[in-house]
Amino acid sequence: MPHAIEYDRFGGPEVLEFREIPYAVAGPGQVVVEVRAAGVNPIDWKVRARLRPSGEISAPRRLGLDASGVITEVGAGLEGWAVGDPVIVRRASGTYATEIAVTAAQLLRKPDALSFEQGAAIGVPAGTAHQVLRSLGVGEGDTLLLHGGAGAVGQAAIQFARRFGARVVATASERNHAHLRELGAEPVEYGPGLADRVRAVAPDGITVAVDAVGTDEAIEVSNELVADHDRVATIVRGADAAELGIRAWGGGSPVPLTDEEEQSRFDGIALAAELAAQGEFVIEIAHRYPLADAAEAHRQSQTGHVRGKIVLIP
Repeated sequence: MPHAIEYDRFGGPEVLEFREIPYAVAGPGQVVVEVRAAGVNPIDWKVRARLRPSGEISAPRRLGLDASGVITEVGAGLEGWAVGDPVIVRRASGTYATEIAVTAAQLLRKPDALSFEQGAAIGVPAGTAHQVLRSLGVGEGDTLLLHGGAGAVGQAAIQFARRFGARVVATASERNHAHLRELGAEPVEYGPGLADRVRAVAPDGITVAVDAVGTDEAIEVSNELVADHDRVATIVRGADAAELGIRAWGGGSPVPLTDEEEQSRFDGIALAAELAAQGEFVIEIAHRYPLADAAEAHRQSQTGHVRGKIVLIP
């Protein structure tokens, strides 16, 4: 029997249960994917803990947006996909499972040179990073201040921003500085005195800032150093971004993504997959857990000190 992680109530990681589920069925325009790896994103545990509104629970719920695997069934009327195709799944619902039914719009072809773990790790981080940088117009002549450079979104943002021609100053703990340099960023330690350390690294100024950590420090320093607050954005503090005077995409923002922004996220995933397959984009897997140990994966994610991406292996 197939299995999935489900929960019946909000709470800590202990509410997650590994359960048998019915077999997935491909409806018209859908495929069934045998999941080989599923990505763990911070939004997963925030929803589970009710830190993000998701309505009352009236039936068992599942978690997970990103995955990779192999198509095992193709629904009626769907062309261009076949049983056996390796795929990346993005913007799905319930990818913490051994199999899942998804639409063609949620699929990308997985390059052969990309592992299933890497495929599962791309979706939210690469899509978010690409869209936010594009929406902010990051490019030649910019110096980007990136808060949270060591996380999965941060690492993707560093690599995209450098590819777009920008200089990147990224905050991280000292133990992650060497890795950030390898990605092309100039790392600085977060904490008291951050603004002065950034000025020392970038005396000509910061032109754009992205917050991927959600701390008051990140917002305050960004607003202090970037003259145009329309070029300060958060992916974590969306709920109060308006009162902070900055832009937001996700992070509890009440403003939905536009069609153009959605397309930019899709484009970012496709670009990251292509570049990673060519050895030109780093996708770091921080931790691997069996699917049944999703609760432990959430505990690890909640520490806020994960360098790279956590994946679940069915």
